[in-house]
Amino acid sequence: MNMNYEIRHAIGPREAKAMDTESLRSNFLIETVFEADVINLSYLHYDRFIVGGAKPVKETLTLETIDPLKAPYFLERRELGIINIGGKGTVTADGVAYELDFKEALYLGKGTQEVTFASADAQNPAKFYLNSAPAHHAYPSKKVSQEQAERVQLGSQETANARTINKLLVNSVVETCQLQMGMTELHPGSVWNTMPAHVHDRRMEVYLYFEVPAEQGVCHFLGEPQETRHIWMQNDQAVISPPWSIHSGSGTANYTFIWGMAGENLDYGDMDVCKVATLR
Repeated sequence: MNMNYEIRHAIGPREAKAMDTESLRSNFLIETVFEADVINLSYLHYDRFIVGGAKPVKETLTLETIDPLKAPYFLERRELGIINIGGKGTVTADGVAYELDFKEALYLGKGTQEVTFASADAQNPAKFYLNSAPAHHAYPSKKVSQEQAERVQLGSQETANARTINKLLVNSVVETCQLQMGMTELHPGSVWNTMPAHVHDRRMEVYLYFEVPAEQGVCHFLGEPQETRHIWMQNDQAVISPPWSIHSGSGTANYTFIWGMAGENLDYGDMDVCKVATLR
């Protein structure tokens, strides 16, 4: 089985205050998401969210169940969101093949039994980014192209946060139980994301940063609004944001990131905004 998984336990704000750099990184940063011919998964004790990556190069990879699920197959009680950030590839779900190009998304509903990942070209392999959450209902599987995404323009060049929000797997585009995923592209010359920052105690969130240029990085901010901390991140790394934490970042160049959420509310705009002047 070409699968690895780890379990990350929930951390509260009181614990986070006492953490040094190494502890923050080991608890919140997922350093290796993509590995050739392997599926890597992190099972999080925040809303039972699973985040991971599948990078088929020479092999076709099969999504198998993992022990924490106590289920005969991975999606028996779960839904899955997939966004391809590599070369062209194919996800086959219960015999139906979905071709995903760069930045295209796929939703797979509860009850899907067999899921495999393959690349069209081993020299330019697909990189399938995976988010999964528990599901109470079996909604239809659906591919979402860039043209089908809901796009929103936010920020400005003056505040270095001009960005395009691509809502891909959200309830206004595809029916889901609780999973929501999208992609934010920073415009050239802009480096700040999710600023003003916000929290939503009803939902946890994970960010995957990619298209970070070589020799550049992103400083991701987390913590309570009055007790912020930071983690320096590189390309193709993910970071966990508990429901009590802000999630924002600034790069040394423009970049793109995927946001994935799970929790009680499917309303994208449901957030408690933190004014910049109040952050500490």
